[in-house]
Amino acid sequence: MKNNLFKGIIAYPITPFDQKEKVDVTLYKTLLERLIVSGSHGVAPLGSTGVMPYLSDEEKEAITEATIQQVNGRVPVLVGVSNLTTERTIYHAKFAEKAGADAVMIIPMSYWKLTDDEIVKHFDTVAKQLSVPIMAYNNPATGGVDMSPALLKRILEIPNVTMIKESTGDVQRMHYLRRELGDEVAFYNGSNPLALAAFSAGATGWCTAAPNLIPNLNIDLYAAIQNNDLKEAQKIFYKQLNLLKFIVIKGLPRTIKAGLEIQGIDAGFLRSPLKPLNESEITELEGILREVQETVVF
Repeated sequence: MKNNLFKGIIAYPITPFDQKEKVDVTLYKTLLERLIVSGSHGVAPLGSTGVMPYLSDEEKEAITEATIQQVNGRVPVLVGVSNLTTERTIYHAKFAEKAGADAVMIIPMSYWKLTDDEIVKHFDTVAKQLSVPIMAYNNPATGGVDMSPALLKRILEIPNVTMIKESTGDVQRMHYLRRELGDEVAFYNGSNPLALAAFSAGATGWCTAAPNLIPNLNIDLYAAIQNNDLKEAQKIFYKQLNLLKFIVIKGLPRTIKAGLEIQGIDAGFLRSPLKPLNESEITELEGILREVQETVVF
């Protein structure tokens, strides 16, 4: 397999805001520390949970630097650097590399529909400016672009594009990549409800916001997979499935914020136009968390 530091549970931290909707870096570090000490195998700031598109360039830089400082080499760091333009993507990728990121993640973001050739050129141009590995992130629901398995295969011909994160919810794409590319590619599940199926298909890891709320179950699932204990893996996975579905349906930032607060953990505020879960949704989430029956003490 190509050089790859990322295996297991890659946790996405939430980006908290204060009452004036300014990024709260101090609280961010506290929430990030929970993910590290809970046993997550890596962290990925500036993803969907971290509301990357809602942040200014300066705020993205502040989160990147705060992450590197807080992690302090304890786990690998994968920084989201996506932008509509190639120039801004290069800018954020180079900033992350200089700050000390172990790798960067890029989702091609589109207003106008991009052609396959444009997407390949985008990745290739960014990659030539970097020495750290790149994860190509396919999530048409948020990026507006669906990279087919054939296109991803082309992108993986770029030397330092070494990882694929697949979030379409189609596990057959993972089977295709494994069949076509063998062990040369590290691919990651980004669709929470498909975590077990993805690991069964040979996924190297699971990129998820869930460790903010249920780190033990996430890590235990990966351990069961590593031990080839399918029965135990199924038991652990189905215990958390309702929560994984709820996170996706209700939205990552607002659900993680609400879940943390249910557990008595300050998660700050959201940035407009995002709004907190309503009262009935919070009650539903409380019930789901009770079903999970996991209390984490730090």
